[in-house]
Amino acid sequence: MPDSHRVGLALSVFAALAAACRPAAALDTRRPDVAAFIAAVAARDYLDADRLRSVLAAAQSQPTIIAAMERPAEKTMPWYRYRPVFVNEQRIQEGVDFWLAHRADLEASAARTGVPARYLVAILGVETYYGRLTGKYRVLDALATLAFDYPPRAAYFRGELEQFLLLCQEQHVDPLTTTGSYAGAMGAPQFMPSAYRRFGLDATEDGRVDLWSNWPDVFDSVGYFLKEHGWTTGAPVLREARTVTPRAGDPAQTDLPPGTTVAALEAQGIVILGPPTADQAAWLIEADTPTGPAWRVGFGNFYAITRYNHSPLYAMAVHDLAAELKARVAAAESRAPAPIEAATSPTAASRKPHPNGRGP
Repeated sequence: MPDSHRVGLALSVFAALAAACRPAAALDTRRPDVAAFIAAVAARDYLDADRLRSVLAAAQSQPTIIAAMERPAEKTMPWYRYRPVFVNEQRIQEGVDFWLAHRADLEASAARTGVPARYLVAILGVETYYGRLTGKYRVLDALATLAFDYPPRAAYFRGELEQFLLLCQEQHVDPLTTTGSYAGAMGAPQFMPSAYRRFGLDATEDGRVDLWSNWPDVFDSVGYFLKEHGWTTGAPVLREARTVTPRAGDPAQTDLPPGTTVAALEAQGIVILGPPTADQAAWLIEADTPTGPAWRVGFGNFYAITRYNHSPLYAMAVHDLAAELKARVAAAESRAPAPIEAATSPTAASRKPHPNGRGP
């Protein structure tokens, strides 16, 4: 690493530590940028300006949130260290238990959206440990901090703050108590407010989209998100690959490189271990190991997963966890005894399913 890069990194770390040591402070609604935001949102969305001012006055600007934004795992971990964080025995076993506990709802959602249950479960496993860890920050604090005190992405987070305020009104969410990630992502699937409003589905038709505790809503919303971003039912996601000639790569990939085709990759000496068609969209991904680079090729469904989180490391973790879950669930089912009641009980045989597929 050049000396200038070392100095820059040291300054970045020092700035993050300094930010983390500063106390939280109430958002000043008299600030020109905050006041302008309130006026614009009130006019554009027909929301009460006094109510907006009252809500935002309760927000706390949190330096620790800014520090967290500067060090996401996708930018600091190589693949061989990133993978075990999400693909490990505890997360696999809890995923199997979760899958079996919600099997009927998962199968119904998979049928509606075309996304296999294993990927619905794996995304929830990577995002929130199957809904167990949904974030400790107040969403209002996270979004307000990043909207007004984080210039690199202020415009984006002002948009998300506006979407959050609209979501609170539409879904009767309390803006002062709702918690999520340091970036303002919410619920079991960790949707940002704009994604919540756009892709959240009321699967149980109870008049509300609940992405915290209503699992049919959660499963359908995750599947719908992937479908709307190009998921193709039955198409491949990821294949192992090898190269005929050595290639230089970037092990710290934080976004997909421009896409190409299977034929173009094969022409460059990439051998794909699987049967994709020549004109299929493809991305070459480096999955670095402790001893050097390894290679994988992602397809359109892999790209759809990266719309959830743009890091190829994230998408590979979802894919690998999904594969482990599928194998473990299949093994568990092969060991399970046949359900005696289903075979012998006239009552069980005549019992009608619930209209939403969740049982009687």
